[in-house]
Amino acid sequence: MTLDVTQLELGPFAENCYVVRAAGADQAVVVDPGWPGAWSEVQSVLGESRCAAILITHGDIDHVAGVAEVAHATGAPVHIPAEESDRLERINDFVPATLAGVVLEPYEPEVRLRGDEELEFAGVRFETLRVPGHTEAHLAYAADGCLFSGDVLFAGSVGRVDRPNGDWETLMESIGRLAERFPPDTVVYPGHGSQTTLGHELETNPFLAELRARP
Repeated sequence: MTLDVTQLELGPFAENCYVVRAAGADQAVVVDPGWPGAWSEVQSVLGESRCAAILITHGDIDHVAGVAEVAHATGAPVHIPAEESDRLERINDFVPATLAGVVLEPYEPEVRLRGDEELEFAGVRFETLRVPGHTEAHLAYAADGCLFSGDVLFAGSVGRVDRPNGDWETLMESIGRLAERFPPDTVVYPGHGSQTTLGHELETNPFLAELRARP
């Protein structure tokens, strides 16, 4: 199978939302519709295709602020890490001071994930992977040689750990497990920035030096 992946950059934090489908399919999955106004951009990519599901990597506001809008427009079920669902359900409690005055629409997700599930939508099988470190219950989604990594791994960087529930050692362990599990040519679609491959990051990413040094 070949996946058709379209990247949309949304909101003031330049968060990546992805529309994912099997090549030629008339259904798609949306990953991390992160900001109000997401639906107009997602709709332009979907065209006449149906959104079969919405997958959320983690509960940070820049990854969930457009969820309610897309869910209401499509009727697609929202899947989110169970321990972080409150960040969507009580989203306005988590608006940062830099966005004071912004009011966002909360949403109660249909499915709360724990990791290690297999999900199939629109003819695409997704594997959920628990990869904490940036947040406490962060998930990545693997499908057909692609890895939607959220804010765990970026091109040339990794997720920040300087906030509550962030932890450097946990993040490194999560990335190490990804490296052990998936081949180097796995395409990484991160939550911010450009796509990369797992092998390229393991060889060149300056934040992964300690992984390269492990026997």
